[in-house]
Amino acid sequence: MFAPIWLGMTYQTDLKLFIDGAWRAGEGRDCHEVVNPATAQTIARLPLATEADLDEALHVAERAFPMWRDTDVEKRSAILRKAGRYLKENAKDIGALLTQEQGKPVKEAIGEVYGAASMFAWYAEEIKRDYGRTLVRPVGQRSIVTHQPVGVVATFTPWNFPIYLLAKKVAAALAAGCSVISKPPEETPACCQAVAKALDEAGLPQGVFQLVHGVPDMVSRKLIGSDVVRKISFTGSIPVGKHLMHLAADGVKRLTLELGGHAPVLVFDDVDLDKTLDQLVPQKFRNAGQVCVSPTRFYVQEGIYDDFVKGFAERTKRVQVGDGMADGTQMGPLANARRPDAIRELVDDARAKGAKVLAGGERGNEGFFFQPTLLADVPLDADIMNNEPFGPVAVARPFKDMDEALEQANRLPYGLAAFAFTENLRRANILGDRIEAGMVGINGFAISSADAPFGGVKESGFGSEGGKEGLETYQVVKAIHMC
Repeated sequence: MFAPIWLGMTYQTDLKLFIDGAWRAGEGRDCHEVVNPATAQTIARLPLATEADLDEALHVAERAFPMWRDTDVEKRSAILRKAGRYLKENAKDIGALLTQEQGKPVKEAIGEVYGAASMFAWYAEEIKRDYGRTLVRPVGQRSIVTHQPVGVVATFTPWNFPIYLLAKKVAAALAAGCSVISKPPEETPACCQAVAKALDEAGLPQGVFQLVHGVPDMVSRKLIGSDVVRKISFTGSIPVGKHLMHLAADGVKRLTLELGGHAPVLVFDDVDLDKTLDQLVPQKFRNAGQVCVSPTRFYVQEGIYDDFVKGFAERTKRVQVGDGMADGTQMGPLANARRPDAIRELVDDARAKGAKVLAGGERGNEGFFFQPTLLADVPLDADIMNNEPFGPVAVARPFKDMDEALEQANRLPYGLAAFAFTENLRRANILGDRIEAGMVGINGFAISSADAPFGGVKESGFGSEGGKEGLETYQVVKAIHMC
C-alpha cells in the first residue's frame, strides 16, 4: 500500500480510501494536495470521499457490526495484537512518511508510530479483562452487569499526532466490538493509511474498519447525521467540538471530545533550576509546540524568575530547526501554511502590549517554519495568554505564592493538562488536588500512555481515551436481572 522509504529518499505512496476491505483510487473523485511543510511543495494528491463513498462506508459498517460484536474476544485480541506488531515492524518507513507530511523530526515520528503500536497491543489484552460484575441477590436470583459495544463509531482525528491519535481511538473501539469509520486528516494521509494496512494484514474482517478522507464539514455532517452511527470520538479545536456536539444532539449520540488546552506550568523556587530547564525546553518545542498538552504558560516563583527566563532563552536559542528528515534537527516546521502567520500575530500582539521577546519571534524564509520563541513578562490581556498558540512559543510571568499560582493556572476555561515543579511533597499533593485539569504532571511530562486515561475538563472536553476508561467509552452498560 505504501512504498518503504527512508532518510534522503523521495516521498512516494499510493493514496487511496479504504472501504469494505478494498482500496479505492481517485478515479472521478476530487483530490487534496498533500504538502511537505519543510519545503511548501506538493508531494502527492489524495482522493476525497464522495457522498456515495460515505453511504457505502455506513452500509458496510452497519452490516459488519453484528458479526464483529459477536466475534470471540480471543480472536479480536489476536487481530489487534498482529496490527500492533505490523506497525512496530514498519515504524521506520511509516515514520518517514509521517515526517514528510507533517514536519516533525523523524525520530519523533518513529516514536509516534511505536506509540500507535502500543495502543493496539494494550487493548488486545485489556479486552480480556472486561469482566462486568454480579450483584448480591437472594438465593435463586441473579443480577449481572455486562458491557456491550455501542455500535458503529465515527472517529475524527487531527494532523499533529495523526497515527497515534487514530490508533488510540480505533484500537479501543475495535477491542470493544464496534465497527469503525475513521476520517483522519487530509494533511497526513499516508501514515494514517498504514493503520488500515496493518488491520487488513492482521486479518480484520471485511467492513469492520473504513478509512475515508474528505471535506471535513461534509464528512462530519454525513456521518453524524446518519442513524447508523451511534458514537463519535473527536480530537481537535474547541469551536469544531462544539459544532459536532450540536450535530450529535439530534440523534442523542454519545461523544468523546478532546478539545485542546493552554497548559500552565508552575515552577517553584525549591527546584534544581538547571535540571528543570533541561526538561522544560525540549518538551516545549516537541513537535514545534503543536501538542494539545504542550507546556506553554510558565508561571515562575519570583525569586528565581530572572534566572529562569535567562536559562530558558539560552536553551531556546540552541534548538536546531530544520527539515525533520535531516540529521540533527530538533524542531521541524509547523504543519501547514496557516500556522506561521497565526503565531506571528500572537507574538506581535504580545510585544505591542509590553512582552519582552527574549528568543526567536520571527518566521523562517522557506517552508512553514517559525523560530522557537520565549516571551517574558507577558501581560494577562495579551491574546497569547488567553488563547492556545499551538506553536513553538513559551510565555512567562512571575508569581509570589502558591495561591497566586493556582489562581493563574485555573483562570482560563480550559483544563486538559497542567504541570508543576517542586521538591515539596505537601505542596505537590495540594497542587495535584487543586489544579483544574484532566491530567497533572508533577516534576515530569509523562501523562499520556496506553494504560492511563487521557482527557480534559471544562471546555477542553469530556470523556477519556486510553486506559480502561478508553474502552468503556465505546461500550454501553446493560443490567440483566433473573428471578
